[in-house]
Amino acid sequence: MEGYMTIKQAAEKWEVTPRRIQKLCVDGRIVGATKFGRDWAIPADAVKPGDKRITTGEYKNWRKKSDK
Repeated sequence: MEGYMTIKQAAEKWEVTPRRIQKLCVDGRIVGATKFGRDWAIPADAVKPGDKRITTGEYKNWRKKSDK
């Protein structure tokens, strides 16, 4: 299909694993991704979703803070 890329192509383009792309599609984090049967069609102009992991250290040792 023209204008779309496969999971494998998206994984190579964004330098992540194909399984990660599948998970992003299932979670609805890739805008415009649609499922056709068992395959995903990702728009060719889709942007890589941001990383939502916390890197500030805000939750480091969070159990120790509640002992006060």
